[in-house]
Amino acid sequence: MAAKNTPAAPPPEKDSAGKQAQHRSSGVKSTSETLQRLRASVGTLSTMMHKELERTLPWYSRLSADERSALGMVAQNGITAFVSWYEHPSSPSWVLSDVFGTAPTELTRSISLQRALQLIRTVVQVVEDRVPELAAPEDQVDLREAVLRYSREVAFAAADVYARAAENRGAWDTRLEALAVDGILRGENADALQSRISALGWTTHGRFTIMVGPAPSEANALFLATLRRAAGRFAEDVMVGIQGDKLILVLGNVTTPESAYVRLSELFAPGPVVYGPLAATLADATASAQAAFAGIAVVKGWSSAPRPVSADDLLPERVIGGDESARRALLLGIHRPLVAASNGLIETLSSYLQGGHSLEAAARELFVHSNTVRYRLRRVCDVTGWDPLIPREAFVLQTALIVGRLATPAPAKLPAGKQPVKQAGKQVPAAVPLHAAPDGRAATSRSRGKS
Repeated sequence: MAAKNTPAAPPPEKDSAGKQAQHRSSGVKSTSETLQRLRASVGTLSTMMHKELERTLPWYSRLSADERSALGMVAQNGITAFVSWYEHPSSPSWVLSDVFGTAPTELTRSISLQRALQLIRTVVQVVEDRVPELAAPEDQVDLREAVLRYSREVAFAAADVYARAAENRGAWDTRLEALAVDGILRGENADALQSRISALGWTTHGRFTIMVGPAPSEANALFLATLRRAAGRFAEDVMVGIQGDKLILVLGNVTTPESAYVRLSELFAPGPVVYGPLAATLADATASAQAAFAGIAVVKGWSSAPRPVSADDLLPERVIGGDESARRALLLGIHRPLVAASNGLIETLSSYLQGGHSLEAAARELFVHSNTVRYRLRRVCDVTGWDPLIPREAFVLQTALIVGRLATPAPAKLPAGKQPVKQAGKQVPAAVPLHAAPDGRAATSRSRGKS
């Protein structure tokens, strides 16, 4: 006898504990009674929170009234937003707008991230201490769990606020730094430049140095941060700029220039690196930067140039390249001091350079002893700072002599027939004839013929 097919028993309904577990898996369980108590206690919790902040956080009372108001608004928004979150647990993305609102700017200006977390911890502690009054015994566990989860979301939201603020400040500082470097290169007003670099935290007021060299192909933020840290070991202040394929480093008050320039040049891309002369003021930094750029443009003219090389060591190449400042530097720093020193320094240096750097050849040409030539060349080094016995420095001195000759105006030529004529050890104008009339007037050709 076939067995009758009996309908399958319906699946058992989930018990209330299962429903609660499922609800907890998707969010925090809330009851209407607990929600009503939370809504009714928002004002009380806010008041207690302000008192607790002043009692437990000493720095809170030292803030200005506006700052305390902004932070108090953040804390109060946090309590109000917790009630909504407890009723409808959801993605924490809304926490950033509901809790902080328009206060992130004030928050990051008023306190650090560490203090912001102390503020959040105090607010959470106030709510957690009132859990027995806010929820029935069977709901207190759920409420405590909600407070802990909510504090985690708010802490992450606060970290996000500070991270975004730091990124914005970093981007703004980068733009301001680029404007400051560009202003130095273009020679903008010194007061405006001082205001910009002060906003970047620049404290140095003198001893500026500008280094120019090839920029790496990937000069990203990590590379620039590494460069700033490395430069910070040798200088009090640092600014970095990139213009095309050139990397510009502005240093303030370098402690050990010789070693600092060599170490910093290693961070540039392969190629020549030139540093400008030391600038005493911010206004002089423009001239230093222009000298460095003029040097980097002609440094290939010196095949054995060191890396890095000073722009002052490239004066001959810069003159050939048409740099007017280099021409003035040779004229004012070498030629005119030698002329003023007299004692035959110009003549001795010229003879020595034209005679193939031979002391004996210069001595024969000048009719002096070779020791005299050697002494005068040492005097040239004392006066100018360049040693003619070193081939590279002798080339600089020879360029300075050429620049000085070209800058010296040629003597004015007298008209034809007015050239001076020597007579008995003195010069008399050729226009005055040898047979002059008694009254001093020149005799005519006819009178000279009669005589």
